Amino acid sequence: MTTDQEMLAVAVEEARAGLAEGGIPIGAALFDPDGVLLGRGHNRRVQDDDPSVHGETDAFRNAGRQRSYRGTTMATTLSPCWFCSGLVRQFGITRVVVGEAQTFVGGHDWLAENGVEVVVLDDPECVAMMTEFIAEHPDLWNEDIGVD
Repeated sequence: MTTDQEMLAVAVEEARAGLAEGGIPIGAALFDPDGVLLGRGHNRRVQDDDPSVHGETDAFRNAGRQRSYRGTTMATTLSPCWFCSGLVRQFGITRVVVGEAQTFVGGHDWLAENGVEVVVLDDPECVAMMTEFIAEHPDLWNEDIGVD
């Protein structure tokens, strides 16, 4: 069985990869009910010039088609935005492990209110990575979260 911290570590690796590519450091990973990695990914909005490639959507796509998402866990370095929260609800992902929700609060409370188990870890590395990125790239960050 994979722990929440181990799941988050995969998402953090993805976030670092995205940052190294010149993108936004948000990573995610989708695990099956036994903790086996199905797919991993990172925000590729800048790299692919595609506003729909968030960390969670990239991990979801890389997991490929699953018969069911019941019992799966999405680990993400940052509270999922409404777009990604909708993906979790649409496909019935059961759990979400959030690295941090200090720099951005997305839809994780809404997910919890609607039956998704949400674990917020308040991971210091995730907080530091996003805090530094936002300070260094405020325009890109605002674009990512839809602020004019």
